[in-house]
This record gives sequence, structure tokens and C-alpha cells, in this order.
Amino acid sequence: MQNQINHVDKELKEKKTQLVSTSAKAAAIENELNAKRKEVGTVEKELESLSYDDTLMESLQKDRMIESETVQKLERKAREVSSRLGRVEFNYRDPENKFDRSRVKGVVAKLIKVKDGSAAVALEVAAGGKLFNVVVDTENTGKQLLQKGGLQRRVTIIPLNKIQSHPISKRIQDAAVKLVGQGNAAVALSLVGYDQELQMHLYSNSVAVVMTRNGMKGSLHQRILYGLLTGGSRKGGGELLRQLMLWQKLNWNSLLIKSDCQKLKLSYENDLEVQPNCNRNECLTNLHLMFPIYQPNLNSNSSMYWHQINELLPHQRVFENLKKDLVLKSHELRLLEDRAKQTEHHQLREWVQSTEEKLAEAKSAIIDKKVLESRLKDLEKKIKAIKTQMQAASENLRVCSPFLIGHKTLGIELTLARHETDRERLIMEMEANKKECLSLESQLEALNKHIEDLSSELDSQRTRISSIKKSRDEVQAEHNMASRKIKECGSQISGIVKKQKDIQQKISEVNLERKRMENEVKRMEMDQKDYAMKVDKMIEKHAWIASEKQLFGQAGSDYDFESRDPLKAREDFEKLEAEQSGLEKRVNKKVMAMFEKAEDEYNDLLSKKNIIENDKSKIKMVIEELDEKKETLKLESPEGGSFLDGLEVRVAFGSVWKQSLSELSGGQRSLLALSLILALLLFKPAPLYILDEVDAALDLSHTQNIGRMIKSHFPHSVSLKEGMFNNANVLFWTKFVDGVSTVQRTVTKQQSK
Repeated sequence: MQNQINHVDKELKEKKTQLVSTSAKAAAIENELNAKRKEVGTVEKELESLSYDDTLMESLQKDRMIESETVQKLERKAREVSSRLGRVEFNYRDPENKFDRSRVKGVVAKLIKVKDGSAAVALEVAAGGKLFNVVVDTENTGKQLLQKGGLQRRVTIIPLNKIQSHPISKRIQDAAVKLVGQGNAAVALSLVGYDQELQMHLYSNSVAVVMTRNGMKGSLHQRILYGLLTGGSRKGGGELLRQLMLWQKLNWNSLLIKSDCQKLKLSYENDLEVQPNCNRNECLTNLHLMFPIYQPNLNSNSSMYWHQINELLPHQRVFENLKKDLVLKSHELRLLEDRAKQTEHHQLREWVQSTEEKLAEAKSAIIDKKVLESRLKDLEKKIKAIKTQMQAASENLRVCSPFLIGHKTLGIELTLARHETDRERLIMEMEANKKECLSLESQLEALNKHIEDLSSELDSQRTRISSIKKSRDEVQAEHNMASRKIKECGSQISGIVKKQKDIQQKISEVNLERKRMENEVKRMEMDQKDYAMKVDKMIEKHAWIASEKQLFGQAGSDYDFESRDPLKAREDFEKLEAEQSGLEKRVNKKVMAMFEKAEDEYNDLLSKKNIIENDKSKIKMVIEELDEKKETLKLESPEGGSFLDGLEVRVAFGSVWKQSLSELSGGQRSLLALSLILALLLFKPAPLYILDEVDAALDLSHTQNIGRMIKSHFPHSVSLKEGMFNNANVLFWTKFVDGVSTVQRTVTKQQSK
């Protein structure tokens, strides 16, 4: 046991020497670990010091989405209201090249803004049909629109240079106030807002009052138009101005949500400061009039949430980059720690620590064994001395007993009693020492066994150390390769991060472009709807469009739009119209229609002739094919009988006719019978026919022949045979998906081609 301990102690000293020799590499790895831990701590501190809350960005994006949904709802409602205001839409074509569309102001109903919604019905009654008049700058503009504007409906055009207003006199206003009370009557012009350039003539001599219809009867001058603020009951009347107010309000709310237009806000605040007595409705009316000036500057990118998101985007990018760096550096730290655990120094240190602990336990066990052995020897000596004393005492007692009888009986008895007590005590001590000796022997055996176990474990540890060294070399090679890969990945990651930043910048630019394109698409959709309405009206007006529509855009035709200049075509059209007006009295207009009809009939006859010739060639081919087949197969009546007695099938192979079907094989007879049945079915088809086990006597080649025959002559057949699958046009697979029976249709490649 001591030899083994000495051997292990010697080997432990050698390992410690190796441990000291590898400490330099271990220190380098430890320094690298500390540097990497420091980098991770630095990134964590930067993340903690960054004033960015990831939840705030999510909240802003959610709010922006809600805002977008609100805007879409408002725009949808505005479109619904706009669809009910078709009469106030005015569409026209430019009467001349480079026509200035600002000369056409628009429909009166859209040019005014009702200040008080309760007066809308009364104002509509007072204005009447003048709400649908179109305002232009001069009478020349109106004349051009009527002659060359391509108007789809009749309209009344009002030139601004010809308007003469007739304001209501103070006397009539006082009479109206006196009649219905202060605050219940007002000049109509004071209830609407409008541009000063567009002096509204329709309300110049109108009064709006609050009163019942009976109360106003005969109260005002007959030439003074008036309307009840309650509106009354008007047959066929509508709430046009109310609908327009709702449409303007929806558009306004939508644009206020989408945009943070400072100019409009400042205008609104200035109006309230300059006119403190002006109510908010009047200020909003002025804003509606100013809105077309600022409308091109409004877009969804100026939203409040959008500004906040743009402010947070740089912080978010820094946060994401730091987060990625933290993950990357943490991963590198874990790899370094794993590499440090696989180094020779770390394994030697673990082995030395475990061996020192086991060696200390073995030395302690040897010391305990020596102590027990010394105690055992002392006990054995005591036992021998006690036995010697007992023998001497017995011998003395035997020698002295004859002489002492009668003289020292009492003293001897006392001495014997004392010695007997000592003997009993010594016997008890001897038994206790025997028991202790047995326990010490068992402990000694256990220690010997433990020492043997330590020796065997030491051998296994040596074997394990050799295998660990081998695996350590392999791991070191893998580690070197992994280190090279990590460096390569690091360079790739830096390149990817750079590309990612470029891509993020491109994405932001693409998002801006996408939003611009979305707005452009919406505008084009509105234009498309307008053009679609124009096309429908043109089709209703001109019947020839439907008949010649298929020729539009075809190269070389009369409707080759790419090869024609629209402006030149319009000039030619005007010249031809002038010529046509001169030739109307001398030329029969129906001649061209009759010529086109005759030409269509001629083309129809040519197409029918081509169809008949194609059918003729197909019939010839079928007859020739049947003549070829008749040379190898025929049906004859039995000898001495007629076809009423039955038919016999004759088959020829080459030039030799078989006299009986028994000369054929089973497969050939099956093919022959099936051919006869299918021929009868082609001659007189049945709604449904089932062929069961007809290929039982056929091999795979004959089955495929049947499949090809059924495929060519019976395209609507269904089969479950494998030989039929290869010749099928379509395959249907039935299977269960999530407990539901489904059918999958597969078209074969030949059929798909």
C-alpha cells in the first residue's frame, strides 16, 4: 500500500511540473477570457445606458396602424357619400390644346360652404336648381365648353364677368326680422362661405327665415326668394347641402389625421385671433376654402406617429446592433470557455486536484491503521501479562495452601476474594479487548480493500488520462479549425451587417416610394372610375363601338392608336365632319352598312367552306383507316344462314385467316370481344356501361393496349387498373386530410403539354 502511495506521489509531482509548464498557455487563454468578458460587460453597459424602450416603438407602430385604419374608414365613408353626389360632378374634355382648367371654377354646390348646418335645407330650397350651375370666368369659356367640351349632360353655365348681383335692401331685411323675430331671419349670403372672386348671385336676393310654412304665406315681397330653416316638406327634394357638408367633413377629418400641416393650423389660429367674434364653424369654412392650396403638401409621412417613429429609428438601429453584438460576443465567450475546459492545463489541474484529495484520504487511512495496530499490540501485551500474573497467583496458592491451613484461613480467604475479583475484571477486560481487536481487524480489511480500489482507480485514471490526451489533441485540432472558421464568420458577419444597413436604408427608401406609388394608384383608380363611366356613356351613345371593339389597338387597322396622333386625328375628324355635312344630301349613308353586311356574309361563307373541306379530309382519313383494319378483321354470317342467325368473327394474321377463334390465345380472344363491345358502344352509346374484370386473362402489355384504345375512343372513361393509369389523361387521388376526405386532381405531362 505504501509503495502504491509513493508511486502516486511521484506521478503527482510529475503532473504538477507539467501543470507549471502549461501555465503560460493557460494564462493566455485566461486573459483572452477576461478580455471577452470585459467586452460582453461593455456591450451590456451600453445597452443599459441607451435611452431606448422597445415597447415604445411597438406602441407607436400600433397607434399608427389604428390611425391608418381610421383614415381608411373616413375615406371610405367619403367615397360612399361622393357616390351619392353624382349630380354635382362636372366632367368635360379640354376644348382646345393647353386649355387652362382654372378658368372653369366648378359646380356652385361645391363652391359654397354652409356655415350653419341647420340652415342647409332652407338654403337649398332658396337656391333651387342653381346649385347645379357651372361657374366659369368668361362667356367665351362657357361657349367653348358647350361646343367642344364633350359634355355628357345639359348644364347651365354662369360666366363671372356677366354676373350682376341685386342685394336685398335694408328695408326688406328689417321687414323680415320684424315679421319672424330677431335671430330668426338672415340674408342667405351671410349663411354661406365662398371665395371673394366667386360672388354668389344665387343668394343675392334671398332670405332664410325660421318659421312655419303657413306663417310665411304672403308675408314677404313676391320677388324676394326665401326658404324655411326647417325645410318643410318638399316633394322630390333632397338634402344635397347636408351631404356635401358630410363629405367635406369626412375629407377634412381624414386629412387632419393624416397630416400635421402647420400652415393650416396657423391659419385657423390667426382667424380666431383676428376675428374673435367669429365662431369656429366660420373659421373652418375659411380653412376649407384654403385647403386646395395646401393639399399637395399633405401626405401620410407627416403624421405625428410617423415623426416619432422616425426619431426612434436611429435608436432602434443602435439597440438592434448592440443586441446582435451582445449575442455574438456571448456566443464567442461560451466557445472560449468550452475551449479552455478542453485544454491540457485544465485537465491536468482537475486530475491533480482529484488525485491530491484521494492521496490525502489514503495517507489518513494509513495513519489510522498504524494507530490501531499499536493499540492492538498494547492490548496483546496487557493480556499476556495478566495471564502470567494469574498463573503465578495460582501456583503460589497451590504451594502455600498446606502451611496456611488453620493459621491464615481468614487472610487467605480475603486474598482469594480479592484475586477473584481481579480475575473477573481482567477476564472482562480481555473479552472487551478481543472485541476491539476484531473490530480493528475488520477496519484494517476495509482499509486494505479501499487501498486496492484506489490502486485500480489510479490505473483507470492513467488510462483515462492517455485517452483524454488523445481526444485533447483531436479537440485542439478541431478548435484551431473552428477558430479559423470563427474569424472567417466574423468577417462575413461584418460584411453582412454592412449589407444589412444598406438594405435597411434601401427598405426605408422603398417604403417611401411605395407610399408615394400607393397614393398615385389611388388617384389612378379614381381616374379609372371616371374614365369607365365615360366609356359606358360613349358605348351607350355610339352603337358602333360594341361591334368594332375587338379591332381597337390592332396594328394596321383603322384603330391602331400607336401609329396615330390623337390631336391630328381630331383635326382630321373635324375636317371629315365638315365634308360629311356637305355630302349628306348627295351620298347614301346606308351603302357602307350594306357593303359591310355583304362582306361579313362572304367571310362567313368562306369559313363554312373551310370547315366542310376539313371535315371532308378527316372523313377520308377515317375511311382509309377503316379499310386497312377491314383487311385483318371482319364479321360474317354463319355458313348457310343470314345475319339474322348471328355473326361470326374472322381474324387474319398477315394473309392467313383463322377459321376458328379457338386458334387464338385467351388474351387475344379477350381483346377481340372487348373491341366488338366497344365498337357497338361507339355505334350506339349507352348512358353508362361497366366493364368488370375484362383484363383478367391479359398481361400488362395487352392491358396497356386496352388503355390506349379507351383513351383514344372513350375520353370520359374512369378506371382503377394500373395499366390504365399510364394512359390516363387525368388522375384523381382520394385521401383523408385532417379527418376530411379530399380529392386531388393531377393532369399528366402529355395532357398538360
